[in-house]
Amino acid sequence: MLKRRDFLRATLVTAGALVVPACGDGPETINPLDDERELADGSEYFPQSVASGDPRPGSVVLWTRVQDGAADLDLEVEVATDAGFAQRVALDAGQAKVKALARHDHCVKVKVRGLAAGTVYYYRFIYVKGGTSYVSRVGRTKTAPAEEADVKVRFAYVSCQDYVGRYYNTYLALAQEELDFFVHLGDYIYETDGDPSFQSTTGRRVVFTDLAGSISLGDGDGAYHAARSLDNYRELYRTYRSDANLQKVHESFPMIATWDDHEFSNDCFGATATYFDGRQDETDADRRKAANQAWFEYQPVDYGDVELDPDAALPDEFHIYRDFVFGRHVHLVMTDLRSYRPDHLIPEDAFPGRVALDQPKLVAELGEVPAVALPYVDVETYGDGIYAPVLTGAAETVGYDPAEVTGNISVAFINEIVAAANEGLPEDTQIPLIDAAEAGLERGIAYVDFGKINAYGMIGSRYFTAKDTFDIYAAIRYKETQGASEAMMGAEQEAWFLDTMEGSKATWKVWGNEFCLVQLAVDLSPYSLPAQFKRSFYTTTDAWDGFRNKRDELLERLVGLGGVVAITGDVHAFYAGTPGPSGDPTKKIVELVGGAVSSASFREILTSQVSSDPTLRGLPGAAALALSIDTLLTSPETKINPHLAHANSNAHGYVVVEASGQELVADMRSIKATEAQTDYSGRIGDLKISSKRFRTLPGESELYADDGGAWKRWDPTTQAWV
Repeated sequence: MLKRRDFLRATLVTAGALVVPACGDGPETINPLDDERELADGSEYFPQSVASGDPRPGSVVLWTRVQDGAADLDLEVEVATDAGFAQRVALDAGQAKVKALARHDHCVKVKVRGLAAGTVYYYRFIYVKGGTSYVSRVGRTKTAPAEEADVKVRFAYVSCQDYVGRYYNTYLALAQEELDFFVHLGDYIYETDGDPSFQSTTGRRVVFTDLAGSISLGDGDGAYHAARSLDNYRELYRTYRSDANLQKVHESFPMIATWDDHEFSNDCFGATATYFDGRQDETDADRRKAANQAWFEYQPVDYGDVELDPDAALPDEFHIYRDFVFGRHVHLVMTDLRSYRPDHLIPEDAFPGRVALDQPKLVAELGEVPAVALPYVDVETYGDGIYAPVLTGAAETVGYDPAEVTGNISVAFINEIVAAANEGLPEDTQIPLIDAAEAGLERGIAYVDFGKINAYGMIGSRYFTAKDTFDIYAAIRYKETQGASEAMMGAEQEAWFLDTMEGSKATWKVWGNEFCLVQLAVDLSPYSLPAQFKRSFYTTTDAWDGFRNKRDELLERLVGLGGVVAITGDVHAFYAGTPGPSGDPTKKIVELVGGAVSSASFREILTSQVSSDPTLRGLPGAAALALSIDTLLTSPETKINPHLAHANSNAHGYVVVEASGQELVADMRSIKATEAQTDYSGRIGDLKISSKRFRTLPGESELYADDGGAWKRWDPTTQAWV
């Protein structure tokens, strides 16, 4: 693992080692070496090419990886103001030399300091072997403008770039843009080598050399592996960064990155994974350390003097949340919404029939029993205990632990199990169903009332969770835990985030936010479905919908600042909206959600979830509803998501933002989802890219859409463009 300061000493050219003399408005650009040596193509030694990141007015981080055996290797670094390197930046003590250490997979990061603000630089790495100088490709980067500069800032943001069976046509297009930098909002890699629930089983692949160090998942034809060892995670980065289109983007623009879940494990929280849905404890600090180290080694990010320490608990020893100022108009604030968050509110292993909130608790907290509460009984005592053996006997078939058949159990759940057990039995031997209207039955909320169909599963826990019951439970738990149940950022990061946002003087306070703030719920009550499905559901509670009380608390602090814009990834869809604290449509910020680079679209994932879940699969019309997700989200009849103004859940692409003192304009550049499985390299002219433009103005939080050259404003009250 990384030792404190060792990696920095080995790989960072710090202030004093690389000096750029000031001259007028920019650095003095000279060639101090008069180097006439010939340079040979070094592509084979630099298989991941080069990258740059974390640009600031006077510095930028340069990155490469050299590959030539197992020993430590010496590299030289050159920086210039022209692509031909005729005007090289002066280096202290001749030419900068750095070590590519084997213990860091021969990755090198060079922090170049003393640069001029708002200036384009070119850089390259040189590896000398046998008297021949092998040179990497040339990278282009750009420093941030000075904080007082009144300049327009142009950047793009991306997320979710699955490699397995998919191609980076998004990056093929993005490389053609003129940008100051780009932001990566997470899921730079996917930790699995072919999860059939959302990844392709054909096309290009990831192959783990250290298969014994990985996690085996699935079975039969659906078997696959997830990264666990440091070599597994490094191999993912090596493979992903072998893509020519991704390399071209890194060679063209500096990147500012955060992580989401797949850099470690799907739907993770802290060091805990969720593959087995509660069947076993998946907390694995060593795995988390391996994932973090590989990310740190392979990403051009800067942490100052803080590093991973294998003897310290994660993630307290270092953090990746940080902020960047680009002139007077853009202040980019990047958060980490995976390292500090608690578990999902509804446990994946919750016994569906068990009552989560009984009647006394509801009355004590709400002053009444809400209409959504349903009857329950003590299964061990009600009816002289005749129902407990039936539930225990059905446990293995239904898929829950028979030891859970105790205490208060939902009447509806009991009746469902008993009715199934009665099938085929003579009438005189059947056990009577419980009359839910029986006088004196207490009412509460059981896990099945959240949509928790199976004892071990993500439906009703992380996905497709009933909105009405979840909102009640979340509010009560939030109060009981004094906010700990939804402490998404952790106390230290949250304080930093709010201080940074509220203290910003920039026209635009841009929040690099990993997943959706705007509500993504669906109302199925108008459709011909069984009674338990004719209600509203959150599509996912892994995102901010599952932390709605904390979201309201944070947004309440942000709505008055003006110029707050959240740029968001994760959901594999393009959305635009104006999220705000619940219940007040006048309080809002602007959120612009970008589609995935290549990962399966949100619509594709929903249809996969329906087809793979045994209950949803047999539900008439479920597949058609999944295909109609955009209609469900923006339904003018139900008005379930008044703050959601635009939805395109079946496309890939990126978003380009232009921000100035007059406006912030976002252009959502989208590619059809089906195109991700076709490689358009070398024929970009055949790639069809659509555009949808939005803007917001300084000092307000209104969202406007380009309607054929005229800007129309989104009104969440009427849920219409006006």
